Amino acid sequence: MQAPMPGPQPAPYRRPAAWRRRTRDGAGAGTVGTVAGQGLREHLRLGRKGLAIGVDIGGTKVAAGVVDAEGRILSQAKRSTPGSAPRAVEQVIVELVEELGRGHRIWSVGIGAAGWMDLDGGTVLFSPHLAWRNEPLRDNLQRLLRRPVLLTNDADAAGWAEWRFGAGRGEDRLVCITLGTGIGGAMVMDGRLERGRFGVAGEFGHQIILPGGHRCECGNRGCWEQYASGNALGREARELAAANSPVAQELLKVVGGQVDSITGVIVTELAEAGDPTSRELLEDVGEWLGLGLANLAAALDPGTFVIGGGLCDAGELLVAPARKAFARNLTGRGFRPAARIELAALGPNAGLIGAADLSRVSSRMHS
Repeated sequence: MQAPMPGPQPAPYRRPAAWRRRTRDGAGAGTVGTVAGQGLREHLRLGRKGLAIGVDIGGTKVAAGVVDAEGRILSQAKRSTPGSAPRAVEQVIVELVEELGRGHRIWSVGIGAAGWMDLDGGTVLFSPHLAWRNEPLRDNLQRLLRRPVLLTNDADAAGWAEWRFGAGRGEDRLVCITLGTGIGGAMVMDGRLERGRFGVAGEFGHQIILPGGHRCECGNRGCWEQYASGNALGREARELAAANSPVAQELLKVVGGQVDSITGVIVTELAEAGDPTSRELLEDVGEWLGLGLANLAAALDPGTFVIGGGLCDAGELLVAPARKAFARNLTGRGFRPAARIELAALGPNAGLIGAADLSRVSSRMHS
């Protein structure tokens, strides 16, 4: 007797056109993925030339910009994030779009925000910074703006921008890591964002890298972001300073003895100024970063890792030890090609550039 299926099974899902690979003119029916890598970039570049507005929603500010088809920002504006109420945030987005839209013909608007989005790019399933739970943000904004709107995760937007215009250009299989208070991620594979079956792929910061380790906000212990993020850097420095370690005296001097004032940003600035303890702390974080990248390489086999986010202000002080740890822990080392590890090129504007470009591409494919 055949065993019953273990509960309801999801129906087959067809990706929305915004992320599907397109066929070349004249390709056989059902052929996908024939326009990839540099060919797809050219396909996108020669497409709609209109302008788009990208909006990057953060916990403290909402930044927006008018972006052309080459990824250039023509004008920018920003507002403080008005608390977490959905309607208040929507109103700020409308104000920014109306301000930036004066004097420009805007085709579409892309919204990037932290959290989980549905695969259609219409609903915020959950956002950690804002009170959005199953919020139909795209429909609300399209009604207010009367333009096509696309919604995407902020790390996906940044990864797409680096693939199209930044450090990932020329790479067919790209993994982008964003290092800030935590760790975010995005994958661009053969010219499309890979978001998984349910749209929540890329939560790389929550791979468990040390069982039983530090408690993470997600509820688990030992998540990667507890060891390789800006928050981790600040925590390690505070613990050293709280113990009044002789090697932490420069840290204590900078914050006037206020241990709780020590942050990852302060440690990075001291490391850049040559403080040996801060450099050692950054090196530790870089080694954890390299170990996690080796795990991802074993699972995903990308050609390039692009490392972005605020912690990357440390540059080679962070990335050099990460490359060494990556090479030391890579499965099959010495007998396989290894991915490159590069710093992101677009800085804090990557999110709004990517959101704008994704919306422009999506509106073109649906027009």
